[in-house]
Amino acid sequence: MSDSQKFPVAAHALAYLAHKGAYEAKDAVASAILASSVPTNPVVIRRVTALLAKGGLIATRPGASGGSWLLRRPETIPLDEVLRAVNGCAHLGSTPLGAAGCPVGQHIPRQVAKALTAADNAAALALSKITIADLLEEDPASLKGLTPHASCPQAA
Repeated sequence: MSDSQKFPVAAHALAYLAHKGAYEAKDAVASAILASSVPTNPVVIRRVTALLAKGGLIATRPGASGGSWLLRRPETIPLDEVLRAVNGCAHLGSTPLGAAGCPVGQHIPRQVAKALTAADNAAALALSKITIADLLEEDPASLKGLTPHASCPQAA
């Protein structure tokens, strides 16, 4: 799975666990069920849930009776934490190395990297104001007035 897909899959999985009320091991949701909601392969879900567990957002149990459950209430999980848990960033690309001996080529990669850091910081700040609980609401205040990005597919 590409890095750019980890965050949306993670946010979806966490929202699904909240929707199902999975807050204890007895309520664990199997990776196959999470995968059918995304939709993706259960292996993709297991990779993402492993990162979310390492980040302290969920717990998991392997095996036939295994699955995932939330360790915190959805209103206490801001999306910037989700992004960090899956090692994500506001992925705008990476700067190529400049040509040796070219004054522009040696200068621009460093400056573009700084600009990407600024964008990543801005994305983290915006995401810190949105929680998993907000994703489950029809029109939460944290997303008021926003429309889906044109390049993002949306359900009909």
